[in-house]
Amino acid sequence: MKATGNKQKRVLLVMSSLDEMGISGKHTGTWFTELAAPYYILTEAGYEVVLASPEGGEAPIDLLSHKVPFTTEYTERFLKDPVALYAARNTRKLRNIDYDGFDALFVPGGYGLLWDLASDSHLIKMIKEFHAEQRPIAMVCHAPAILRDVKKDNGEYLVKGVSLTGFKNAEDAEIELDKHLLFSLEDELKNRGANYVSKANWEPNVVVDGPLMTGQSPASAAPLAQALAERLKA
Repeated sequence: MKATGNKQKRVLLVMSSLDEMGISGKHTGTWFTELAAPYYILTEAGYEVVLASPEGGEAPIDLLSHKVPFTTEYTERFLKDPVALYAARNTRKLRNIDYDGFDALFVPGGYGLLWDLASDSHLIKMIKEFHAEQRPIAMVCHAPAILRDVKKDNGEYLVKGVSLTGFKNAEDAEIELDKHLLFSLEDELKNRGANYVSKANWEPNVVVDGPLMTGQSPASAAPLAQALAERLKA
C-alpha cells in the first residue's frame, strides 16, 4: 500500500451531488446510514474523514433513508451532531482535492451517483490510481456502479476477474425503482467480467478482493466501515 506519511490516517468520503433520479421526478441522494455509519466508525477508530462531492457544499441525503425502518443508531446520532451535520452541509469540491494525501476512499450508496459519480472522470482516475497503489477503496450499495468504466493501464476493465458485490437487481425491483435507473449495477459489472457475489435481499454482505472492498446493501455499511478501519491499522 502506498504510504502517504500521514500520522493520522485520512479517508476521503465521496457523496453524490444529485437529489433526483433522472427525469422520473423521484427524490434521491446519499443513503443516510451509509454516510453516518462510516463517519462514526472511522472517526472513532482515530481517522480523519473528509466529506467531498462533485459540486461541493450541501450533499443531498435521501428522504426515505430518514424514515423508519431505515434509520439506525448512526443516523440518529448524526442528526444530533452539529459537527457531522456541518460536514455534510459543507462538503469539499471533489476536483479541488489532492487525493494523494488520503489513505483510503469510502463511497456511500444512493441512486443519485448513477447520474454523477459513475461518470465523474476525476473520481474514475482516483479509483484507478488508488487500486494500482493498493490503497483501500470501500464502496457500498450502489457505489460499486462507479466501477463500470474504470480501466487499468492495459485497457482492461478494473473489475475483470475481481470478486465484488453491490445492490442487486432483485433489491431494486423489490422497492420498484428498477425501471427508473440509468443502468443496472449488477448487469453492467457482470458484463465487464466481475465475479458478482450476492446474498439474500438486504442481508449484510462484504466482499474484499485486494484493495477493493464492497458491500451489498445498507446493512453492509457498518461492517464494511469496520473492515476498512481494521485494514487501515496495518
